[in-house]
Amino acid sequence: MEYAVWRGYIRSMAIVIDRIAPRHPEKAHRPDTPILRKPDWIRVKAPVSREYAQTKAIVREHRLHTVCEEAACPNIGECWTNRHATMMILGDTCTRACAFCNVKTGLPGVLDDEEPQNVGRAVAKLGLKHVVITSVDRDDLADGGAEHFARTIRAIRRLSPGTSIEVLTPDFLRKDGALDVVMDARPDVFNHNLETVPRLYLSVRPGARYYASLRLLERAKELVPVGFTKSGLMVGLGESREEIMQVMDDLRAARVDFLTIGQYLQPTKKHAPLARFWTPEEFAGLEQIARAKGFAMVSASPLTRSSYHADSDFAALKAARQACA
Repeated sequence: MEYAVWRGYIRSMAIVIDRIAPRHPEKAHRPDTPILRKPDWIRVKAPVSREYAQTKAIVREHRLHTVCEEAACPNIGECWTNRHATMMILGDTCTRACAFCNVKTGLPGVLDDEEPQNVGRAVAKLGLKHVVITSVDRDDLADGGAEHFARTIRAIRRLSPGTSIEVLTPDFLRKDGALDVVMDARPDVFNHNLETVPRLYLSVRPGARYYASLRLLERAKELVPVGFTKSGLMVGLGESREEIMQVMDDLRAARVDFLTIGQYLQPTKKHAPLARFWTPEEFAGLEQIARAKGFAMVSASPLTRSSYHADSDFAALKAARQACA
């Protein structure tokens, strides 16, 4: 290839590359922080099963996004092998810029009006007994996406009536009435993650407000007292054991039923730095404390995520309530 032609080819390739939007533009200016080597207890096998491939094909067929992929969840191989996929609605681009999150940040596109129906079809085809529906934050929408959540719940009820439904929603900050719309659709579980302790919100979750999130959980229980409420925390961001215990107390005061606690894993060098790995023994200690504080259900382990084993955990949660009745 002649030099002039080669130079033109390289220039055109550079233009194409320059036009590819970075996944996390808001983090580009941050200094790199080293990613710590994972201990043996937190390593997982690469997904290779036939069931994993089938789950992926169904998700693609219905043009859906999953938090399993977008957030780079370490449990995707196990969950998808068991046909448990967490659907992520409202698009794949978030209006927030949480320092821990691997979901793409930017200006979202228009809502897919067919998405609720497609989620319902995929849930039915996967044969799910329990499904978790989550989303990106959509601060650009007047209701934060609440009506889209409600439409998705109703679509699943129509197309897969035997499936229990768990929603993991944004905080609907300054979206008056949004939570009411979601709860009117009667999800079986309402989940909203506090993510971390109040002291770390400014650096880890700057677009959110700790007490607003706490009040959201409390209000969900007020709207549907017979429903289950759930929240989750990450550890490894520099929080103390005492701070975690205070968050547990705050959640119990809001009458939250179910608490999940998992290890934060740093997605890239530009994300919030990982302070340390908590050991399995420390997670067991946190679970024991949480149960003593009155949570009906607790899941605490290095690989615990909000929707990890959500189907079996929901069954255990119902059994725990019945045992106390």
